[in-house]
Amino acid sequence: MTRLRGKGTPLWVWLLLVLVLLLLLAAGGVFAFLRSLTGPAGGQAYTLEVKPGDTLPAVARRLEARGIVKNARALRFVMDRNGTAGSLKEGLYDLSGTMNVYQVAEKLAGPARIPTVSVTIPEGRRIQDIPPIFEKAGFAAAAVQAALNDASLSQYARGKQKNLEGFVFPATYEFRVGESPKSAVQEMVARMEQEFTPGNVAKAKALGLGVRDWVVLASMVQAEAANDEEMPIIAGVFLNRLRDGIKLGSDPTVAYGLGKDLPELDRSAGDFTRDTPYSTYTREGLPAGPINNPGQAALLSVLSPERKLPDGRDALYFLHGLNGKIYVNHDYNAHLRDIDRYR
Repeated sequence: MTRLRGKGTPLWVWLLLVLVLLLLLAAGGVFAFLRSLTGPAGGQAYTLEVKPGDTLPAVARRLEARGIVKNARALRFVMDRNGTAGSLKEGLYDLSGTMNVYQVAEKLAGPARIPTVSVTIPEGRRIQDIPPIFEKAGFAAAAVQAALNDASLSQYARGKQKNLEGFVFPATYEFRVGESPKSAVQEMVARMEQEFTPGNVAKAKALGLGVRDWVVLASMVQAEAANDEEMPIIAGVFLNRLRDGIKLGSDPTVAYGLGKDLPELDRSAGDFTRDTPYSTYTREGLPAGPINNPGQAALLSVLSPERKLPDGRDALYFLHGLNGKIYVNHDYNAHLRDIDRYR
């Protein structure tokens, strides 16, 4: 058999070694090529939105175009191999070109971030004030108004009033983009009803108040108080007057009954003598319904009122002075003196 000159190794062995070396180099090249396809693509951060009807091939091509993955087919291969090719869900996925294809595949197999819109309902707003707030967040104001006018959505408003006044909890909500106005309103009503715990309802009952009466009184406290610290004081005055059969004399109830804002009230025009179901100047007891949507502080203040003055007498009158302070009295003459002094 022919041997290489000066060598003891047969030629076929050298040829085999060369072939093996070439195969190793080819395999290494393939491996390096495949590895390059799965590495970070270097693109900018990108939020992928998966919509109904989107498929993995289409999404993979979009991610390749955005520089999130180097090769769309490589992403599909990894997800097919992992058994997650069918895991795409509607929603948002936060991705970056610093991620390798395996990390992208893992992200797409996980939960999607649901797109939301934030809506803040301040404490003490009336039902009529809420649709414009929703409109700024992309909701149809008319549809929101229609839902707010559906008193049947609250067991406490149903059959007792024409809308959900008082039973929409003021807070900041994150609603799904595209959520129906009715569903959004139902969420706010459900949040309000979380305040009606058995313990809180029992406290209201001990004060002679049903849930709806509790909300009505809390809405008055919300409208009258300059801050949360005043709320238990004002609640105590109103509760004492209710007990003693004294008219509550709350200006915000007059304004609500006349469809006015508080600064629009005109005593000389007879606003305080005009009788409406909401006027607490012309009628004894609570107004016909809530006059706004009270917050948690107002609701809880009714359940923990401050009904006594420092001298132990019942608090029956209060006023806000021009200096920003609240003045509380037991007798009417002292109340009139404070009006002369501080207004």
